[in-house]
Amino acid sequence: MARVKPMRADARRNYERLLKAAAEAFAEHGEGASLDDIARRAGVGSGTLYRHFPTRRALLEAAYVDRVDALAARAGELADELPPGEALVAWLNELCVGTLQVRGMKALLGSAVTDGSVAAVTACGTQVRHAATRLVRAAQREGTLRADVEPVDVLRLAHGVATAAELANGDGDSVRRYVSLLTEGLRAAR
Repeated sequence: MARVKPMRADARRNYERLLKAAAEAFAEHGEGASLDDIARRAGVGSGTLYRHFPTRRALLEAAYVDRVDALAARAGELADELPPGEALVAWLNELCVGTLQVRGMKALLGSAVTDGSVAAVTACGTQVRHAATRLVRAAQREGTLRADVEPVDVLRLAHGVATAAELANGDGDSVRRYVSLLTEGLRAAR
C-alpha cells in the first residue's frame, strides 16, 4: 500500500484558501463560477488550483463534502427517530431544500443520479446513494414504499423535485408540496 505524503504547510494553506474561495464563488455564481476567479480570490495561480483540483467536479466535491456528509448522516438520524416511510419523506425534504440552499449542490449531487458508471459517480454521490438505499429499503420492508422502486429512482425524482421547486420559487413550501406529490405516487398499494 502506497503511503500518502503529507502536504507541506504552504500547500495546505493554499488548499484551504482554495476551498474557502471556491465555496464563496459557488455560492455567488453556482457551479459555473470562474476557476480563474477562484484562484485569484485564494491568492494563488491557476496552476496551483489545478494541481490540487484537476477538475471542476473535484473542486465542487471538496468544497461541499462536509455538507454532503451531514446530509448522509441525517438519513441515519431520521431512520433512528421515525418510522421508515416518514424518515424517507423527511430526508427527501431536507435533501431537496439543502440542494436549493447551496448553489452548485444540485450539480454535484447530480452524480448520484447518473447511470452509475464508476467515472461519473463521485464520493459525494456515493454517500447520497448509500443514504437513499438505507431509507428506501427500510420503507419497502415496512410496506410503505413500492417494491419496484430503486434508490436511484428516488434520487432522480428528488433531483427533479429540486429543479421544479427552483422553477416555482425555490422555497421549502414548494419542496414539501412536490415531495408530498412524489411520495404519494411511490406509496405501496394497500
